[in-house]
Order: sequence, then structure tokens, then C-alpha cells
Amino acid sequence: MTTPAHTQDEFLTQFAATYRFSHGRPKSITVTPGGDAVLFLRSGPRSFVQDLYCFDTATGKERVLLTADQVLGGGEEKLTAEELARRERMRMSSRGIASYQLTQDGAKILVPLSGRLFVIDRATGAKQELRSEAGFPIDPRFSADGSLLACVRNGEVYATDVAAGREWRVTSGAGGTVSNGLAEFVAQEEMSRFHGFWFSPDARTILYQQTDTAGMEMFHIADPVNPNKEAESWPYPRAGQRNAAVKLGFVPVNGGETTWVRWDSEKYPYVATVTWAKNAPPTILVQNRNQTEQLLLAVDEKTGATTTLLREADDAWIDIHESCPRWLEDGSGFLWVTDCYGGSAGKDFLRLELRNRDGSFRKTITPEGFPLYDLDSFDKRTGNVYLRACADPTRQQVWRMPISGEPREPVLILDGDGEYDATFGESHTVYVESASTRAGGLYWKVRTSDERVLGEIGSVAEKPPFVPGVEITSVGESPRFYAAVVKPRGFVAGRKYPVIVQVYGGPGSTMVHATGMGYLLQQWLADHGFIVVSIDNRGTPRRGRAWERVTKNNLIDIPLKDQCDALRMLGQKHPEMDMTRVGITGWSFGGYFSAMAAMRRPDVFKCGVAGAPVCAWEDYDTHYTERYMSLPQQNPEGYKASNVLTYCKDLTVPLLIIHGTADDNVYFMHSLKMTGELFRNGREFEFLPLAGFTHMVPDPVVMQRLQGRVADFFCEKLRP
Repeated sequence: MTTPAHTQDEFLTQFAATYRFSHGRPKSITVTPGGDAVLFLRSGPRSFVQDLYCFDTATGKERVLLTADQVLGGGEEKLTAEELARRERMRMSSRGIASYQLTQDGAKILVPLSGRLFVIDRATGAKQELRSEAGFPIDPRFSADGSLLACVRNGEVYATDVAAGREWRVTSGAGGTVSNGLAEFVAQEEMSRFHGFWFSPDARTILYQQTDTAGMEMFHIADPVNPNKEAESWPYPRAGQRNAAVKLGFVPVNGGETTWVRWDSEKYPYVATVTWAKNAPPTILVQNRNQTEQLLLAVDEKTGATTTLLREADDAWIDIHESCPRWLEDGSGFLWVTDCYGGSAGKDFLRLELRNRDGSFRKTITPEGFPLYDLDSFDKRTGNVYLRACADPTRQQVWRMPISGEPREPVLILDGDGEYDATFGESHTVYVESASTRAGGLYWKVRTSDERVLGEIGSVAEKPPFVPGVEITSVGESPRFYAAVVKPRGFVAGRKYPVIVQVYGGPGSTMVHATGMGYLLQQWLADHGFIVVSIDNRGTPRRGRAWERVTKNNLIDIPLKDQCDALRMLGQKHPEMDMTRVGITGWSFGGYFSAMAAMRRPDVFKCGVAGAPVCAWEDYDTHYTERYMSLPQQNPEGYKASNVLTYCKDLTVPLLIIHGTADDNVYFMHSLKMTGELFRNGREFEFLPLAGFTHMVPDPVVMQRLQGRVADFFCEKLRP
């Protein structure tokens, strides 16, 4: 046996210092509208601070456009609590130039940095700072023609004439519990909607969201290490409790009276998506609270009246696809992704439809059974759509097909043993192929529409000292489970190895991917004398509607049974797996799953590590929880069965619980309630609070210590 893990391990030091070897890779890639350049952000190999780069498609060379040091002169970056919270919602740990935006013609670049706004002329490099005394800018964005810029300052929408540098306030009425122009918590955290205002195509009007959090519960996060520091307070919508009240209104860009949008917001309180495209009406997608019904509404900007374009319903829930509606250039119709069509098992994948301007059905674009993940891009010039899809849920391909003419089979344009994606510019003459392969390859190739390679965007990321040896396999027939198996690099045939299950197990995310670089930590852990496996149970995506929605009203019973059944079959397939010595670990939903597995199935799992675990779904947010569990008042038995506290009395195996004290996604109270109940029941456990950390742990030292502690725990419990 190898010696136990310790926190000074050379690989772990490098893994933590490079933020899982992600520092130095190109990010936020944007192809200019004309295809003459590719912009991207990149940091140093051991830095969170990003700079803005440009790849010239004519020469194949890249250069630095702007660095944070150039702008700040070596000064320290400052962010408000609101901006930090927004970045937490976006899972963004970067600093320096964290984001940027191009004008529609690609001539100018907007760069927010440390509470300041800079406009860069892409041709000359000339830099203009847009100064303001109104407060920190949140969500700054150009109008379509680039003549105006808008952002939110102190809860109000402000606009700026870019050429003149003159700023003015557009909205009014913010204060207390009311804000204008900001997406509410659940929109950012659960709907992937980060905008709260939208320019009209002609830049004469702004559609904005007004949010009122009156009556919501206030959650407070204190810094236990600094008790003299004032606690931060946030309105939080617990399942079954009050949500923020959301309104939408049109206001002239120069300010004035608001025309409020009228829809049945009592029945459909959630604003899931907002789209305002050229030659098309403003459209909003609204959902009922249980997310079993949604309406796509066209809005009259002059009166605020709405017209229903389509209505969809599902007995379980309806997923939001932010890629749609995608309007045609002339506004005669729109593309729509749906799975609300009563598909049968095995044929219930998403499908892409073309709808008329009034929302009526025109035709289905994708053939029946096509394993669509989502709409990637739409080339209005050629009428081709680009789709992310794959029959193998461990991989991702990119396909192309036309939306007009006779039905034609999709054409596969990006494929391989891994996950592939494409980033297109408006003209679609140039795109960036990004790939992460099972063999450990990572690259970003710049291609033309006729598949010529113009060059490759460079990465300065450090190379890991090894390539993980992951085996992607499957077990079972009905249901069939995909699994990833990572053995020690010094694997000895005929020897029995203890097993660690790396789990997520919840909606919206899979663990089993044909991407070698995704298993670096698993390989390191396996090298300490384990076989590390991951399994995707029912309730996870990419396998069709029936597979995903089987967990409605109970998030744990079927997934836990699936993990145990699949693990047993893996043990039969791999006799080197010692099924008497199995541990389980996960973070967030995976932490919840690990705690449940340790408490409910000690016959299978002999120890567990629960990182940032949800404990009681009544204490998690409305939009996520109620989508899968309904409201607590409607499903008390399901909430009880899915509550960790119900089973704390049954814990008989070692359990390590880890949680950041400043977590505003899964609040620290979850782990406190769990440890309190375990203590009351006389159960033994270990508790590791991470003082001051949120749901992410970007600090290299803490990440290194954390992963070392987890490895030590498994070495102690499974390899005595």
C-alpha cells in the first residue's frame, strides 16, 4: 500500500495553485461579427487575473489588447458585495478583466474593471473611460448600434451617450426593498438569467425588471472569524415561502413614464427569459410557480398588453432553454426547443421546432429520436442551425442542418472521443472549435465555414504531471448506467482495491464525461490505493424526458437505488473492486447525496464525505426545489423522505461534513442542522467548517488542505 495522502503532496500543490489546471486557458471566446478576429480572456498559469487578447484570423497571430495592470496602474481591484454576489451566481472566480462585450458591428469593446467602465476602439486601441458619480456599475451593456451604454447603479438603470460620455438616470422608484434593472436571486442562480434590462433594437426604449423583496425572509451571513464585522443580509426565497415580486416595464431611454407589461403574474410569477430582436416583438417566457406550465408572450411596447404565442405544460416540470426563442431575420417566425410533446421512453429527447410569428406550429426541424442537447447557433444568412447533440451521453458533438426546404438529415461537423463545441460569429464565416478529449487533449482551433484551420488559440496553462487513465463503461440493460472507472497508475492485476464513489447524482449535471482532464483529482486519489468511480443515475440529464423526470417529488430514493445497483454491477464486472470497502464523496447536491448514502445504505457505503450539502429541501431556494419537489405544502411525504435529518439517527459509518461559513447558495445552516441532529442522536461524525468561504473554494492553500484532508479521511477509513 502507498503511504497516506498529506497536504504537501506535489501534485496537489500544483493542482491548487493552477485552480485545477484551468488558469491560463482561453475563456469567454467571442468571434467578431465579420470573422476578422477572435477575442478571448486569459490569465497566467497561476493567476486569477485575466487580460483581454485578440487573435487575428488573417495572420493567425494573437496579441494583448488590454491588461488590468494597464488600466489600474498596479492598483488593487475593488468590488462591491453586490458584484461579488453576482459573480458567485455566475460561478466566476476571475479577477482583472472578468468580462467584456463587443458592439454589434465589432468596432468597440466594453470592459468593466474595478467599478470603472472603459470603451476600447478595436481598430486603433484608443481607450475611453466612462466616468460616473452614481455608484458601482452592474451588468453594463451596449445598445445594438453601440451608441449607448446602460448599467445598473444603486438599484436604478443609467444610460450613457458613449461619444459624449454623458450619463443620465433612466428609471426611478428604487429604494428599500425595490430595485430596477436587476435579475432577482432565483433568476440568476436557477434560471441562468443574469440580465434585468434590455435595449430595444433601435435603442430608443429600455425594457426593465422591477423587483420588490418586501415580505421575504432575510438571511444574514456573519464572519465568525471577525465578529466585529457587520453581517451581510440578503432576501432569500425558501421553498414554500415568499418569492420576490417581479414586474417588467418599458421606459424611454431618455427617461419618463413607465408602461408596465400586463400578464397574469399571480399565476405565472417567474420571468424565465426575455428576448427583443430586430423585426420581432419583445417576447417573455413566464412560468407558474410549480414550473409545470409556461407561456411565451409577445408584448406590445406601447400598451404593455401581451399575446400568448404558445403554451406548454408538463405533469412533472418544464426545463428552461435560454437559447430560445431565436427569431428569424425578417421576424416571420422563431426557433423553439421543446420536450413538451408526449414522447415515449427512448424517443423523448428535445426537439427543435420552427414556429410562425403568431406562435403557431410550422414544422419540426430535428428528426424523431435525434438526441438534441440544445441549439448552439443560427446562421441567418444560410438558414442553417448548429446543434449540440450526441446519442452517447458521455460525449458532445456539433451538427448542422437547414431549417428550410425538404427535410434533410443533420450533418456532423465536430466529433471525436470527447466533448466538442463551437463558438460562432454573426456571419458564421469563422468559428472556434473547442475540444476536450478522453486522451487528455485540450485545444481551441479557429476554423472557416469550409473547415480550413486558420490557427489555434494558445493556452499557457501548466501541463499536469500525468494524463488520467479513465475507462468509460456501462452496466445494466434496463436501465443502462454509464460509469467512469479510474484505477491507480500502479494497478496490480489480481489485487483487491477499496472503492471511492465520486457522486453528484442530481438534476442538471452529469459526472461521466469522455474528457480526460476532468479526472485529474480522481486519478490522484486513485493513486493512493483506490479505484474511483462515478455513475450517472436516473434523474440526471442527456438521457431523455422519462429518464430525467422519474425523480419528481422524491430526489433521493431512485437515485440512491440506482447508484447502489450500478455499483454492484460494476463490482461484478471489475472483480478487483473490493465491495466491502466503499466510500462516497460529493459537493453540493453530491454532498447531500453522500450524506444520504452514508446514513441509509451502510451495507454498501462504509464512509462518506459530504461537501456543502443540502440538508432539508425546505431550506433551499424556491425555483430549484419546487421544480423537482413541488411546494412543501403539496408534498410533505416527499420532503420528509428527501430530508437528511430524517435519517441522522441511522448513521453508523464515519462521515466527514465540510461547509463554507459564507455560502449563500447552500447556506451554512444546512450543515449546522445536520451536525446538531447527529449530535442529539449520539452519532459520531467529523466537521470541517471553512471560515469565510462561499460555495466555491478558489483559495489555493485552502483547496490544497481540503483535498488532502479528504484523501487522508479515505485512507484512514478504507485502508486501515
